[in-house]
Parts: sequence; C-alpha cells; structure tokens
Amino acid sequence: MSAPAASADSPFPDGTPDSAEAAARATRSLQGLSPELTSRVPQLLEAMRSVGTGLELHTTLDRICETAAELADAHYAAIGVVSEDGEGLSDFVYFGIDPETAERIGRLPDGHKGLLGALIHQPTTLRLADLSADPRSCGFPPHHPPMRSFLGVPIRVQGEIFGNLYLTEKRGGAEFNDYDVHMVRVLATEAGIAIGNARLYEAAKQRERWIDGSVAVTTALLSGSDAEEALAVVAEQARHLADSAAGIVLLPDEEGGMEIVAVSSDDPGGALGVIVPPESRIVSQLLEGQAVFIDDAATDPRVMTDLARHYGPVMMLPLQSDGRVLGTLVTPRARGGRPFSEAERTLAAQFASQAALALMMADAQRDRERLAVYEDRDRIARDLHDLVIQRLFATGMMLESAQRRSVVPEVQVGVGKAVDELDVTIQEIRTAIFALQQGPAEAPSGLRTRVLREINMAAVPLGFKPSHHFVGPVDTVVGELAGKNLIAALREALSNAFRHARAARIDVVVDSSVILPDGQQGVRLTVADDGVGIAEGGRRSGLKNLKRRAESLGGDSWYGPGIGEDGGGTTVVWQAPY
Repeated sequence: MSAPAASADSPFPDGTPDSAEAAARATRSLQGLSPELTSRVPQLLEAMRSVGTGLELHTTLDRICETAAELADAHYAAIGVVSEDGEGLSDFVYFGIDPETAERIGRLPDGHKGLLGALIHQPTTLRLADLSADPRSCGFPPHHPPMRSFLGVPIRVQGEIFGNLYLTEKRGGAEFNDYDVHMVRVLATEAGIAIGNARLYEAAKQRERWIDGSVAVTTALLSGSDAEEALAVVAEQARHLADSAAGIVLLPDEEGGMEIVAVSSDDPGGALGVIVPPESRIVSQLLEGQAVFIDDAATDPRVMTDLARHYGPVMMLPLQSDGRVLGTLVTPRARGGRPFSEAERTLAAQFASQAALALMMADAQRDRERLAVYEDRDRIARDLHDLVIQRLFATGMMLESAQRRSVVPEVQVGVGKAVDELDVTIQEIRTAIFALQQGPAEAPSGLRTRVLREINMAAVPLGFKPSHHFVGPVDTVVGELAGKNLIAALREALSNAFRHARAARIDVVVDSSVILPDGQQGVRLTVADDGVGIAEGGRRSGLKNLKRRAESLGGDSWYGPGIGEDGGGTTVVWQAPY
C-alpha cells in the first residue's frame, strides 16, 4: 500500500520536512498524538541524539541506518546516496546484512532501475506491505534475504535531496504503521542535519588536505630539486590527494603529442616514456589549457594508449600559469572506482594551477642558479687559461733550457720526463677548459661522448680525472630514454663522490651487454671509489633518487663495498633496460 495521506494531526501536514525547525515542530506536535506514539518519544529523542554524534560522513550514515532500524523495529535498513547527476546512486550504506551474505550478493544497487530508482526521481514517503508486489520492483539478486514490508523516506540536506532511507522486514512479520512513519520522518530530518554537518566538515578537511599538498609541492620544488625530481613530487602528491590509482605528469613532445615523464603508482615501469599521439582529441584540448574529465578511460575512444584499459574515472588537468601550458597532470582511478565529485575536480584544478606556478618559479630559480654556475665556470676557465697554463708553459720552457745545459744523462732523462708530464697536464687542463665553456645545448648526442664529458667536468672539482671503461656498442644499442637517465645517474654518483667520499680514485664502467634478471637486455653503470664509504645513519637521498630513477624504467640500483683497501669506499651500480 502507498504512504498514508497527511492529516490534520500529522507532524508534517505539508509533506516531508527539510529543516531543523520542521523537526522541532514535529516533535512538539507529538504531544497531541496517541499514548502509543507519545510513549516512543524518549526512544526518538535518544535516536536523534545518537544520529547527531560525530562528523565523519560514512560513520554518520552507518549510525543513521542502525538507529532507524532500532526505532522502527526493522530487520534491515539502508541509505541510498543520490549521485550528483541525479540519475543513480553514488553510495549505498546498509545495516542488518552480514559481510558473508553481502559478499555472496555481490554488486550493490546502483539506483538505475527498480523501486530504488523510482524513489530517486519521486522522492516521497513510501510504505508497502509487500514490496515484491509493487509493479516498479525488479526483484532481488541471488542470495538476497527475503524482504516484504518496506518503508522509504527521503533525506534532505539544506533543501536538496541527499538520498533515501529504506527500512524493510519489520520484526514479527507485521507492516510498518503510521507511528513508524512519523518517527522515521522526524529521524530523517535530523539525519539531514547531521549529514549536512558531516559534509561541511569533510569538505573543510578535504580543502585543508589539498592546501597542505600544494604547500608541500611548492616547498619541494623551491628546495633545489632538479626538473625530473620536481615533476615526480607533483605526481606523488596528486595521487595521494585525489585518492587515485596513479599520479601522472605529461609534457609536450616534439611531434605534437604528449609524453609521460613522471609516474607515481604501484607499478610505474610500463608507463614512463609512453607517448599520447597528437591524433588524440584529448591532446589538443590539453594543449589549449582545457581540463578533461573521463568517466571510464578503458572504454573512451579518445584515450589512445594501452594504459587506459587499467583505469576508470580520470581527471586530466593542464599545468598552466600566466597563459602558458607547461604540461598535464593526470589522476586516474581504478576501473569501477567512484567518479570524481565536483568538489574534487575544483580542488584538483586549483592544485594543478598552484603546482604549475611553483614549477615556473622553480624553473626560474634553477635558471638563476645555472647562470651563476656558468659565470663561475667561465671565470675558472679564464683563470686556468690565462694563469695556470701560462705558468706551466713557462715552467716547461725553463726545464727544457736546463735539460740542454745539463751534461748528466740521468738528469736529462728525468727533466725530459717532467717536461712530457707537463705537456700532458696542459692538454688535460685544456680539455677541462673546453668542458667548462660548453653549454647544455652543445652536448653531443653519442652516449659515450656524453659520459666522457661528465667525467671531464667532474675532474675539475675532484682534482683528478676518473678512469673509464666501455663494454659493448654503447652508442648504437642504448636508447635515448635510458641514455638520458644513465647520464643523470652518473652525474649524481660523481657528485656524491666529490661531496662525501674524499676519494683518490674513481672508476667508471658503462656496460651495454648486460642481461637483466627478467631476461631483458640492459645497460649497467658502475661507479666505484676508494673513499670513506657511506656512514651509518648518513643521508641516502641521492641513492634513493638513483633507485627510483632506475625502477621507473624497469631497472634497479644498489651499492656495496668500494675499490679501496679491504673494500673501502663505495660502489654504486645503476642498470635499466634499453
């Protein structure tokens, strides 16, 4: 049977209430009702007090279900939360069904059909003696417990429908009566107030988390990290804040598409370096600075990568500042995950804008630091050329003159060797001067040459030139992505050796004939020194960077004893497939 019509003595003569005043009016009006209803007022007040306790939204919904079931003496209770588009349920919280039964039933109702769907589009109080007899009912799935009597009451929050409270199977096989309807309506009003407070609290906490995340990103980017480290920080923070399966950063490539350059996920190996082709309609939207939201990446034809089959809802947000699009931030959730709410989309877009601004500020800061380094390198190169080489050259000429005047053969031979050593030293200094005067745009393309350049540049601060050895066709087999990361790893390892090792010898080996543990062909970089080694409890941020860089390519990195006496020093190994 349908809901009873409102009467003169009903607490709700104009339908279901939607305010705290309506709840108060309803409670006062109970004084004129029957003794049976009046006797249940203490239970109602206790139920209202229980519902209003706590601010965590899902816990509040659980409490409402349990309280409603006790108040109406029902076996089962549930709340269906209406989705933002009003076409289904975004959440379904239940009470009375044990976990084993719920697992056997399987998927929760989505509200797209049946009686629950009808109540979404017609949110009114509904009472039925046998819900299976209602023509709108679509039956129960297998393993679902039997349910006959039914009471549905809408829950409004600040005048808008939040969802519906469902009660089924009144104990003793009876039907829900008028008293149950009155009580549950009052409870639904109080529930709307409690839910509104919980939503406001969660929204405030959510904004706080995103603001804290933006501050963390800005602090990390301005602390001096390199560009790749900065993008990794953005991806990691976005993944955490959006509660997504991954955080991904894409940058425009030379062909007009977008390349994945930073990934934060449980398995980042296969994603790094993937290109989204320019033919994808999404790319043009992102490069124009438009945000793109996808309901299911696995089935959306606009997503033209194999990675999409793993994901469901996706936010794709441009990293833009002052009209300039730097790249794109992507936060995908797993297939079947809940869609991103409007609040989450807004907060994520603000985070992306803040991250883009921080990236630009960090880039400008690095440019200033780089300019200072270039100016210092230029000064060092001039001093080496104008002072050191001239003095060495003059010293060599003096030794050659002394050699000619000497009549002792041993002295002539010794002086000749000294002059030869000076010539070698002058050539090495000239090589260092050339390296110091080179800009980053002048870096040659061959991996072997780039390795030698890094070694020559490191020789200046070290005070000696590390030895080097190449195994295999390094220049021809190692790809650009693996080569670029190997150079960065070499630079990090040599920098660590200079700052911490106090080494007198460093050996560098690049081996392109390595077979990795998974059977792939790879390249291995080994940097070994005879320094002081790694102190217990010392910082290992550089080594962590090396390991993370290798793992992002599907490789690995580790360290061990060095080449000094009794294993003194440190050996750093970095390898990745090419």
